[in-house]
Amino acid sequence: MLRISIVESGTRRRLVLEGKLVSPWTDELKNVFKRNESDVDHCKLVVDVRGLTVISQEGEDVLLALMLQGAKFRGSDVFTKQILKQLARRAQQLGNGNKKPQGNGY
Repeated sequence: MLRISIVESGTRRRLVLEGKLVSPWTDELKNVFKRNESDVDHCKLVVDVRGLTVISQEGEDVLLALMLQGAKFRGSDVFTKQILKQLARRAQQLGNGNKKPQGNGY
């Protein structure tokens, strides 16, 4: 199960993710982002992954897509920091045109 909370504060919108970021909940995260995408231009998007306990490959692909669209991330434990570090490397490689995205993304 995945819980997605949206916290608004001035010029920042924070998506707080708790639980398991696996299919079919990865689709729900995509939908939430798409519904809020038009407002993202006017505020900074921060994805809080501190409450995630599991991230599947599909979940990583969704987080990578959000990262490539300018989202910032907040993680605190070793697990999420390592995942975010790997995703940042993938994003950098994609930004340099060195690799094609792996997995579904969106």
